[in-house]
Amino acid sequence: MIGRLVAVIWIALGANALCAQVPERRLERPDVTFADAFSLVGGLRELSDGRVMVADPLGQVLVIADLEAGSADTIGGVGQGPEEYRQPDAVFPLPGDSTLLVDLGNARLTVIGPDGGFGATMPIAQNGPAGRLLLVLPRAADSEGGVYFQPLGGGPVAQLPDSAPVVRWDRGSGAMDTLARVALPEMKVSTSGGPSDRSVAMRPVPLSYEDAWAVAWDGRVVTARSADYHVEWIHRDGKIVRGQAVSYEPVKLRRADKEEWVESLGNGLRVGIEVQNGERRVSFGRGVGGSTPDIDGFDWPDVKPPFVARGVSVDPEGYVWVQRHVPAGEAVHLDVFDEAGNLKAMIELPTGRGIVGFGRGAIYATRTDELGLQWLERYSRPAI
Repeated sequence: MIGRLVAVIWIALGANALCAQVPERRLERPDVTFADAFSLVGGLRELSDGRVMVADPLGQVLVIADLEAGSADTIGGVGQGPEEYRQPDAVFPLPGDSTLLVDLGNARLTVIGPDGGFGATMPIAQNGPAGRLLLVLPRAADSEGGVYFQPLGGGPVAQLPDSAPVVRWDRGSGAMDTLARVALPEMKVSTSGGPSDRSVAMRPVPLSYEDAWAVAWDGRVVTARSADYHVEWIHRDGKIVRGQAVSYEPVKLRRADKEEWVESLGNGLRVGIEVQNGERRVSFGRGVGGSTPDIDGFDWPDVKPPFVARGVSVDPEGYVWVQRHVPAGEAVHLDVFDEAGNLKAMIELPTGRGIVGFGRGAIYATRTDELGLQWLERYSRPAI
């Protein structure tokens, strides 16, 4: 960790000269705010007609919303049936304006047609190599219907890896291909109990360096590398296009930053694995509940990494958007990269916003009010 920190500080010396060459734009206000609030916008995708499908896992609802008209149609209902869900968490575009729904409550993936009809389902928990548990939690999909994920599970806890593969899953053939590897955050593991009732707890080291990745509609994988902050494109044929390293000034950690990070755990992903009489049961949920962890119980770094974990997206035009770490309470800052991995623009959104998706010429964000409800906003994407 010391070596990493020294490298980051050295890179930061040229930050001002580089930023002066890149246009900066601030978005002052949204074009439209949807009329109704959500409990949590867990996933969003823009449909071909401009409406958006929104998955709200805490509100247990899946809707197609027309932001201009201020109206929404609810799809399906709560339950375990063929046209139901228990915690709709994320949605990803598939070919033909279909959608892949991640239903955490029922631990399954469901295809939804362009008419809102429910189609094929498949379990999130799959049998991986050598019979190991493989959890397929999608992070992206491509124009051929391939699903991309970063595997969870599959190895002994005592041998936690420092990197993970980015895998493309062909839903038709079942083939899985590793396209890239990304650095994982540091984890602390503790165990208790005996052989018959062993309990294992894993807790992340806050704000440790990790890579982030996303996928373009044509199947190219893009990674933001945290060690020296640069962007790489990995093509389907294995070709790698590496952009220049970006100079930046590390954000020093304050009490407010620690509080912000701990608060973010409240809507975190929960995975439960139970084995009884040789039978394995896997459950998922959003929102950890319980008491707030003690801030002083974590090992905190001195500075934040360059960008937010899972803070990388690819817009329909093929530009890469990376959400930078900023001091708690400050406006959202996004770096925009081109297909060569080079920084082209820096975009700032109003304070208190969270990025939830991109559309054709649009940026979708949420604003959280004093009651904890989220209001969906759409901004015009500036020219790059």
